[in-house]
Amino acid sequence: MRKRVTFNGVDVAYEDRGAGPCIVLLHGYLETGRIWDGFAERFLNEFRVITPDLPGHGASGTWGEVHRMEELAGSVLAVLQREQLEKVFLVGHSLGGYITLAYAELYPERLSGYCLFHSTCFADTEEKKVNRDREIHLVRCNKKHQIIQVNMPKGFAEVNLGSLAPQIERAKQLALENSDEGIVALLNGMKQRPDRTAVLKNTRLPLLLIGGMLDNYIPAEEFESLVNLAPHASVLRLERSGHMGFIEEPEPAEQAIRKMAGSL
Repeated sequence: MRKRVTFNGVDVAYEDRGAGPCIVLLHGYLETGRIWDGFAERFLNEFRVITPDLPGHGASGTWGEVHRMEELAGSVLAVLQREQLEKVFLVGHSLGGYITLAYAELYPERLSGYCLFHSTCFADTEEKKVNRDREIHLVRCNKKHQIIQVNMPKGFAEVNLGSLAPQIERAKQLALENSDEGIVALLNGMKQRPDRTAVLKNTRLPLLLIGGMLDNYIPAEEFESLVNLAPHASVLRLERSGHMGFIEEPEPAEQAIRKMAGSL
């Protein structure tokens, strides 16, 4: 069921499906909640699944030139408060992982556990900040299509580009639906986000780390640094995935999330 709630003066749209313990799936940059559609359906025999459009993307609104991760975590809380959900298992893909960590820092009592899915606790390097500024410039020059044409295929491992060509095209089409101002707001928010290593190290919250061993955005060695920081975490290494493991290797990803979310 498609629903909306107001947060910070804008609509936050989300899909609410199934029944049972709740899993919330937070999408990444240039994505919308619809990117999860096929993956979310895998859980509906046992779980309730909520997939928001994060403010700035999809059918959700934009409130300014910067969407801070803490504010975006607040928008997730607004959804869960509307649904009267006290605790959920939160899964964050890429940008969604940054928001998940902010949520875990601000509202740990409202989590049964969480998963970083191709994401990191580290702040942007100076090089990444420069790249985000370059993308902001392109968007403001009405050239977001150039970013999408490069970024969406780069999200997939090279070995999967042929077999997953329809899925890559769908990801591009979803990305094109995002507004220019929303893209800029999220880029600025990611650029300004702090390091949240301390949150990752918190042993009181159950944690699942999922990484793609062929990821062009978070190399395997960076993923291993996360694993070393959180020895309490459950870990899944997707050997044939890039940055889109819920599409590239959905079965092992589903099993890992199902196992953890179902045990809490």
